[in-house]
Amino acid sequence: MNQVVKLRIEAGSVYSRQEAAEALGISLSTLKRLIRKGYLRVSKPDGMRRVFITGESILAMLNDTVVERGA
Repeated sequence: MNQVVKLRIEAGSVYSRQEAAEALGISLSTLKRLIRKGYLRVSKPDGMRRVFITGESILAMLNDTVVERGA
């Protein structure tokens, strides 16, 4: 039996989009939607295709998200 191990989100760490999606247990397209809608802040240095997501950004999104009862 294979066991899926999620990445632990650390405030001082930096994640790729793929790593952040895996840590959150969501698809890459869902992560991109969260970025596009402004839920996650990313850093993209000039001239680079790579996007960086800080652990602080991920944790802030999770802390700011309100879950309604029964959701």
